[in-house]
Amino acid sequence: MSVRSTVVALVVAAAAAFSVSASAAADGGHDAAQDAMDAQVEQAGVPGALGQAQDGGGVWHGTSGVADRTTRRPPMPQDRFRIGSLTKPFIAAVMLQLEAEGTVDLDAPVERWLPGAVRGGGQDGRLITLRQLLGHTSGLYDFTADPGMQRDHFGPRFADHRYDSHDPESLVRTAMAHSRSFRPGSGWGYSNTNYVLAGMVISKATGHSYAQEIESRIIRPLKLRDTSLPGTSAGIPAPHGRAYSTLSEKGAQARVHDVTALDPSVAGASGEMISSTGDLIRFMRALLRGDVLPPRQLAEMKSTVPADGQDRYGLGLTRHRLSCGTTVWGHEGTIQGSRSTAVTTADGSHTAAFNLNGDWSGGTSDLVEAEYCG
Repeated sequence: MSVRSTVVALVVAAAAAFSVSASAAADGGHDAAQDAMDAQVEQAGVPGALGQAQDGGGVWHGTSGVADRTTRRPPMPQDRFRIGSLTKPFIAAVMLQLEAEGTVDLDAPVERWLPGAVRGGGQDGRLITLRQLLGHTSGLYDFTADPGMQRDHFGPRFADHRYDSHDPESLVRTAMAHSRSFRPGSGWGYSNTNYVLAGMVISKATGHSYAQEIESRIIRPLKLRDTSLPGTSAGIPAPHGRAYSTLSEKGAQARVHDVTALDPSVAGASGEMISSTGDLIRFMRALLRGDVLPPRQLAEMKSTVPADGQDRYGLGLTRHRLSCGTTVWGHEGTIQGSRSTAVTTADGSHTAAFNLNGDWSGGTSDLVEAEYCG
């Protein structure tokens, strides 16, 4: 049996094993997480919060606030939402499967697959490896930090540009117009450009789009029925709530805009995906339990370097050490109008996912802290 066949068989087995029913939901032990979601709504002013956890007590669902400010309907456990940078663990997992199959070498330069694509501002694809892309140690400029991108897609001109389509090459060219952040391998800096390039490499190496590879290798085997890669489609499959943003305005008087519909190719392989709390739990649990990657590749994914604050970053995976001493693995994702997180303990015994349908709060770390340490 090939490496890919073995991995797919493991993923199918993991999907079959994930059968805890919502009727077995734990009715205790998640009060702190519920309180933290309520605080996001009542204190930070986020319209709504959605949470789910699986642990030894079963499956818990939590909601707070509203999914739609107009109709006032509450969030629902089956709601789908944009997951932003939670796309990155999916991309990294596919790349690591390709390494296991001998298709790519993570220590080969980007130039081998994308000749001439990375040039400008001291950035050079001949000096950057695929491993450095996945681990954010490349030093590449983040195209989303470009002032024009900030103005047109995250700021006051969003309404005029929300349906603009972008190809990955144009996003990379935007990054190449700026100087690198540091010499490759000499530091750590989060850059969405890394994962746009990783998606391009997957497409070049397989002859299929990265979306097709994620679909065939992860989404279908794991039966992630709420998870999709929309490409340039501006909508979210039903059921879903609305997504809200202040579009970089600050302060109590900042206007809130409905940003639900947008062309997610502005994020591409760095953050275009749509999912649900249940699917994110299923994926993260299977990933850390070793049902998506062979042992060597999972170990590589969990080989970390210091990142922001107390966190460490591996290959598409963040390691958080919480105040109570618990360590969780996962990723956060932000895109216009949506903040999400999905984390699990290393053995997959306690997994949680949360979504906020407003992007102006401080993030989701307090939700994770409450779930595991509250």
